[in-house]
Amino acid sequence: MKNMTDIIWYESIDSTNNQAKRLLKDLTGTTVIAAKEQTSGRGQRGNKWTSEAGSNLTFSLVLKPGDGLLENIPPDCQFVISEAVALGIRDYIAAENVSAKIKWPNDIYVSDRKICGILIENTVDGGNLSGSIIGIGMNLNQQRFPREIPNPTSLALITGKAYRPEEVLEELLPRIMARLDEAVSGPSGLLSSYLGSMYRKDEPARYTDVRTGTEFTGIIRGISDSALLQVELPDGTIREFSFKEIGYIIS
Repeated sequence: MKNMTDIIWYESIDSTNNQAKRLLKDLTGTTVIAAKEQTSGRGQRGNKWTSEAGSNLTFSLVLKPGDGLLENIPPDCQFVISEAVALGIRDYIAAENVSAKIKWPNDIYVSDRKICGILIENTVDGGNLSGSIIGIGMNLNQQRFPREIPNPTSLALITGKAYRPEEVLEELLPRIMARLDEAVSGPSGLLSSYLGSMYRKDEPARYTDVRTGTEFTGIIRGISDSALLQVELPDGTIREFSFKEIGYIIS
C-alpha cells in the first residue's frame, strides 16, 4: 500500500464521517478528514461521540480501491479492517508507555476506561469492498467529561503530558497503515495480535445479555470466523454474541 495520505483539516464540522461521505466520490486513494471540533460526532450503536473542542483527535480515514488494500479483502473478511485499525491505535498508545486493550469489536480501553472509539462504515459494490470510512475519536487532553459518559479517560490524565492533535495524527497514521498492510499480507498474524490484545480475554467478568436483560458471568475466549464474540458460560458452553447482543458491566 502507498504511504502517501492526504490530510484535510477543518476547524469545526458536524462529523468527519459525514463529511467523508459527502466528499467520497471526489476522493482518490487514501484520505484523512480531520476536525478540531465535531458538533454531531457519531459513535457505535448510534450513540453520540462527545469531544471537547480542540482538546482531542477526531478524524476519518477514507480508503478507496487503488492502494492494493480493499481489492484484496473479501467482503466477508472485512473485520480485518477493524482489527488493523484497533491494533494501530494500540501501538501508538503503547509508544506512550501506556498499556491499552481492545474492547470488542474496536473500542480502546486503558484499564476499565475508554480512551478511543472507532466507527467503521464499509460499502460493498459488485461483491467487492468499494470504500471504507474509518471514524476515530481519541481522547488526548480532555480533563473533564459529561456525566452521561460512563467511563472515559484521556492520554493526558494518564501520562500528565499535553498533546497536539496534529502531531498525534502524524504519528498515529503510519502505525494504522502498517497494520492495514498486515491485513493483506498476514491476516492470521493480525488476528493473533488482536486476540492477544482483547480486553477481558480469559478473565471472568459480568455481562448483560441485551436480548433478555439478564446478567451473567462469562469468560471471553475469542471471536468466531464471522467476528462474533465467543463467551464461555459457567457450565462450560460457548455462546456467540453479535455486537448489539451483549453489554459489558463495568463498575
